Amino acid sequence: MSEKTEIMFLLQKREALLHELSTLTYGSTEIRENNYNKYLYIHYREEGRLLTKYLGEYQDELYNLILKNNVRAKELKKDIKNINKRLKELNYTEEELDKEVERNIDFAKRHMVDTIYKQAILEGVATTYADTESIIEGGKVNNMTSDDIMKIVNLKHAWEFILNKNVILSPTDFALLCEINKLIEEGFYYSAGSLRSVPVTIGGTKWQPPLPIESIIKEDLKNIFDQEMNDVDRATELLLYVMKKQIFIDGNKRTSVLFSNHYLISKGKGIIVIPAELTDEFKNLLITYYEEKDEKRIKKFIKEKCYMKI
Repeated sequence: MSEKTEIMFLLQKREALLHELSTLTYGSTEIRENNYNKYLYIHYREEGRLLTKYLGEYQDELYNLILKNNVRAKELKKDIKNINKRLKELNYTEEELDKEVERNIDFAKRHMVDTIYKQAILEGVATTYADTESIIEGGKVNNMTSDDIMKIVNLKHAWEFILNKNVILSPTDFALLCEINKLIEEGFYYSAGSLRSVPVTIGGTKWQPPLPIESIIKEDLKNIFDQEMNDVDRATELLLYVMKKQIFIDGNKRTSVLFSNHYLISKGKGIIVIPAELTDEFKNLLITYYEEKDEKRIKKFIKEKCYMKI
């Protein structure tokens, strides 16, 4: 592994660890009693400040979860410290983002609720724009399954991950692809982020994708990047490639949209997202593309109706 490759790997790994750490509720516990009731608090530090957070009425399950999280948080912090130490040994210094890329990140953040809503609809999640917004902001919703809510939460985490400065500066490669799927499918499959090892069928067609092979996927991605084309065309190729190959056991559409947008945003060229009202049309074009009957129509559709320029 070259030093540059190792640095990119370490940066992606560090961001994944930092993300996991940010999702944990942990700290020193305190149990307060009042009128025979017990209430659980935690004390923790944030940017050097000592803070206290109320978690709710005391429950053994909640208390044990905090203890478990404390152990995991300690492990994560140790791993992050070791990564920072190795980055220092490799003489890594933080790069500055291009102004256009910074603008693109801000653009993607402003449209995050709309983007996640459209991705959820594409995946068949029963949600509304208002419910999607509420979930992203940490609120409660009614009439939605826990699985659908988790899919939206996972999309939020995945977008936050790829919009991180260090991740945007990392290459759009196989390692990043797997990390995105891991975040997308967190809590659903123990094999999230790993290549699919079982056959899959696709509704609406008899066509079946072959089992994915890591070396072939890496070579295919390299070929896409070696071809002469503009950034929007390349992002479109990446999106369709991941969808068609069905690399993972689930979440391939969501993963492909994030993967292609990582590349597009890293070039400061906007974002790609399939409009909710055009989902059926896109899926029909996708089936035709899978069956190798027509790839020009779906590429034209993506560039004309799904591409958002800054």
